[in-house]
Amino acid sequence: MVNITAKEMVKLAKRDLEELSVDDVKSMLKLNNVHIIDLRDTSELVENGIIPGSYHASRGHLEFFADPTCEYYKEFFDKEKNIVLYCHSGARSALSSKTLKDMGYSKVSHMKGGFKEWMKKIGIIDDYLQT
Repeated sequence: MVNITAKEMVKLAKRDLEELSVDDVKSMLKLNNVHIIDLRDTSELVENGIIPGSYHASRGHLEFFADPTCEYYKEFFDKEKNIVLYCHSGARSALSSKTLKDMGYSKVSHMKGGFKEWMKKIGIIDDYLQT
């Protein structure tokens, strides 16, 4: 049996992954062919805010929200759209990008450095309003 660390899994996931800078993502905020999805837990969003216009799908529910055959499917997981994932630092979004690719999503990328980098360089956020 081969053992692999979480850090190694993230590194492997990034091999075939398009990484976008926070500036790239900022320029996509108003595009209607892009869905930006925040993978952080709800408590992180409530405490720190969310990138304007982004959708929320916590990492723990990703596979269920992204599967159109599942009762929990979220329509913002649209295979025709460019999907940009982000989390706090970029690790969860890298792993999630690989997961979505395994599920048949081809237009998937993630924001390098995550929300932490966004706040450092861009800083534009909205309050998270739970629905």
